[in-house]
Amino acid sequence: MKILVVVDSINIEDSSGSKANVALIHNLVEAGYEVLVYHYTLRNIQLEGVCCFAIPEIKTSPLYFLSRMQRVVARNFNWNLASFFEKVFGFSFTFFNDTNSIVSALKKVSFDPDLVLTLSKGGSFRPHYALLKLPELHDKWMAYVHDPYPFHYYPRPYTWVESSYKQKEKFFAQVSEKAKYSAFPSQLLLEWMASYYPKFLKTGVVIPHQNAKYSLRKSEQNRVFPNYFDASKFNILHAGNLMAQRSPKGLIEGFKLFLNQNLEARKESRLILLGSASYHSKMLEAYQTDSPELYIYNGNVDFDVVYHLQKNVSVNVILESKSEISPFLPAKFPHCVEANKIILFLGPYYSETRRLLGNNYDYWAEVDEVEKIAALLEKLYRLWKQHPDNLLLNRSDLEDYLSADYLNKVIKDLKNN
Repeated sequence: MKILVVVDSINIEDSSGSKANVALIHNLVEAGYEVLVYHYTLRNIQLEGVCCFAIPEIKTSPLYFLSRMQRVVARNFNWNLASFFEKVFGFSFTFFNDTNSIVSALKKVSFDPDLVLTLSKGGSFRPHYALLKLPELHDKWMAYVHDPYPFHYYPRPYTWVESSYKQKEKFFAQVSEKAKYSAFPSQLLLEWMASYYPKFLKTGVVIPHQNAKYSLRKSEQNRVFPNYFDASKFNILHAGNLMAQRSPKGLIEGFKLFLNQNLEARKESRLILLGSASYHSKMLEAYQTDSPELYIYNGNVDFDVVYHLQKNVSVNVILESKSEISPFLPAKFPHCVEANKIILFLGPYYSETRRLLGNNYDYWAEVDEVEKIAALLEKLYRLWKQHPDNLLLNRSDLEDYLSADYLNKVIKDLKNN
């Protein structure tokens, strides 16, 4: 079976979405499919064992020049015209030029796929917009929806309304109607989006973010730990961006309370936070000054370094926002499962992560339940003191669910039905 993947980016260092996309591509190859990747990374990136083509940006169109003129005006005169133009046209000049570039490249493809899979990151969905302009591919099209769209369909507290929300609603209604198949990383997200676009219930399947075996060799080559990491300690790691709605305050306060209640743990415990956290900078600086057991790096860390740490810490933390529901499957969930270390999940009761871990999973709390977080850390610390192997996750069911074998089964069932 031949699969054409049209993807925004395959640069695993630019976002968690790109990491998830690359993992999915690698597992398609591992499952035995013939895969051709057309990507709009605007860099000549190649993936090991995968045939990749970097889509060039069109630089001779009126849209290209309009987009550059808009940037010049914004930079030199401090006039941000983006919101005005997006309110009128729905999207930016850059977006239109990008999608035209993707369409132009796809029209030249000689590869005859059985399935065309569109993957995006963030809020762009450029490959999906491009595929709408290629009706000859619609009967082979699987639209992968990684997050709610448009932004006002996010659950609280993420919701905000864009000036172009009407055009974006219309765009995604077309995606739901035109794509023969749709795929979602989580069951809750499929149900969430189907509440706005009912056709997704008929076309949708769940393809979770995939495990990270493709990067295992690279991470294992990196045997040197960074100087802030002491492998002999009880290490708790949160790796990932801390957006405005995703505050680590409850985790930090719970960690501090755990130390205050277990003084003997102070010398051998460490909480490590890695990732961009600009919205929480002042708070984190204050905590860093006050708590030597806390290490914070506010910025991007190479994936290989993070992945190596995830496999060698005592506990990996998945932290979400304070909300009634979280339909997202965090892109780092497969990495944490494969790392085979206990996951401390801090998030809503109704969430995809908790659904997968199971209702009887012990190490879960709401993000602001400081006393419960402290109690869970104490329980984990006691188990670690008995033997570090007590903190192995050992969830073969989740490993299977995130594997190439399960991915292969989903696609075969889809084609057979």
